[in-house]
Amino acid sequence: MDVVSILIVIGFVVIALILLILLAVGIRLFFEDRSQRQHPVLRNYPVLGRVRYFLENIGAELRQYLFNNDREGKPFSRNDYAHIVKKAKYKRDVMGFGSQRDFEEAGYYVRNSMFPKLSEELKMDRKTKQTTGRYLLIKEPLFSQREEEWEQDESPVYLLDEEDTIVIGENCRYPFKARGQIGMSAMSYGSLGDRAITALSEGLGIAKGTWMNTGEGGLSDYHLKGGCDLIMQIGPGMFGVRDKEGNFNWDELLEKSKIPQLKAFEVKLAQGAKTRGGHVDGEKVTEEIARIRMVEPYESIDSPNRFPEFADIPSLFDFISKIREHTGKPVGMKIVVGSHFEAEDLAKHMKELNTGPDFITIDGSEGGTGASYQELADSVGLPIRSALPLVDYELKKYGVRDKVKIFAAGKLFSPDRVAIALSMGADLVNVARGFMITVGCIQTLQCHANSCPVGVATTDPDLQRALVVDEKKYRTANYVITMRKGLFRIAAAAGLDSPVHFGKENIVYKDDKGKTWSLDDIYESMIQHDGKGSANA
Repeated sequence: MDVVSILIVIGFVVIALILLILLAVGIRLFFEDRSQRQHPVLRNYPVLGRVRYFLENIGAELRQYLFNNDREGKPFSRNDYAHIVKKAKYKRDVMGFGSQRDFEEAGYYVRNSMFPKLSEELKMDRKTKQTTGRYLLIKEPLFSQREEEWEQDESPVYLLDEEDTIVIGENCRYPFKARGQIGMSAMSYGSLGDRAITALSEGLGIAKGTWMNTGEGGLSDYHLKGGCDLIMQIGPGMFGVRDKEGNFNWDELLEKSKIPQLKAFEVKLAQGAKTRGGHVDGEKVTEEIARIRMVEPYESIDSPNRFPEFADIPSLFDFISKIREHTGKPVGMKIVVGSHFEAEDLAKHMKELNTGPDFITIDGSEGGTGASYQELADSVGLPIRSALPLVDYELKKYGVRDKVKIFAAGKLFSPDRVAIALSMGADLVNVARGFMITVGCIQTLQCHANSCPVGVATTDPDLQRALVVDEKKYRTANYVITMRKGLFRIAAAAGLDSPVHFGKENIVYKDDKGKTWSLDDIYESMIQHDGKGSANA
């Protein structure tokens, strides 16, 4: 036999063996599927039914990349995601042809001015500049990797003018001064891996004038790496400021407060996606994370839904005052608003007791989380655009608005969303998932499973290899800088020389009939007042 004939015979033998193996596997699976009791589909349609489960498992990816249009995806559409990536990767935020917003739907709009401010009329810090790295898109072919070029780019960082510096805790021994209005919302080390926290910290440090909230998981060395300002969050689990028995540790709090980067503390009562309590699976609780949180390693953590130290607003205020006196630094509280009754109760006690937090973080129910329960994330608490005006209104009604700063959070990932939040009463804005996207998040929705394929929301060292800190830190910096630039651009269009001047007069609401409403109109429709001045639904 010649060589060709031998190869043909070998080929037939190999194919026959493959078919026999497949047949044997198929027969085995057939009898396994017919005899198992868990899945009715497999009992009736052995082997073939497995195709259904395969398609079900990859359904999220199919919808994300093939079947959803550019505005359908949740929690972030393809457009939302792309706009964040472009700011972070290319330091660009331009688009072509026209908006894809559905202008027939109801929504908020920024009121433009007939006489906008010129660039030279904007009141901002023009001296502070920073060099970051960004990509230049050279070519984007259909069947191969896009061609990109890495370059160093120097630009202003778009800080507020010194006269517009936002001071939190003016009467504290060590007030917190912010030169930017956009910072990172609470994300714990443990929920995110050390590389993600490091990249975010270093990127925020490069951008200057911003802050990083540690989340309730405690203060780690990775939060400190970038040199940015820090807000340490204290949740009901009191991670990082507790003793071995789980009691509040005032000595540990004092030691933490001596860290120069740590500018303020935040008492977390709730957050949008998990309005009560929190959870971390045991596999994510490494020995290092356990040491930082002061818990047992590799055991699941469930933080309680309330602090044992207080059960009402007066005792909450006492706790806040004690932390402030003990540390000398501003202390705030993070809440989710359920109705205007809660907002009024808070403002009323601030007036009557002549005390309270230095800042209030209002987290909308559309906010994200590393792990939560569907019923809490979907249905408990108000979205930010309903909650924020209620708190601002009640604080002003009781004459205490000037005593407290407001942070707003809840999918405020673009300059226009930030501008609307500032107009509704916020002084500053927190962003979480937008920053996760800057360091590589692709929305696989696996944050709770420690299996994040891009190394962001995982402590698995093998998966974390995907995240290159020295590249991603620049994306974080670019995102902050471009967001602040866009915010100044919107302020100019509204006739304002600085975004610190956004107010309720700068936005309008258009309903689905085309009628426009001012924010005052909306206040009146949401809240009615009886003769005693109390609020009724």
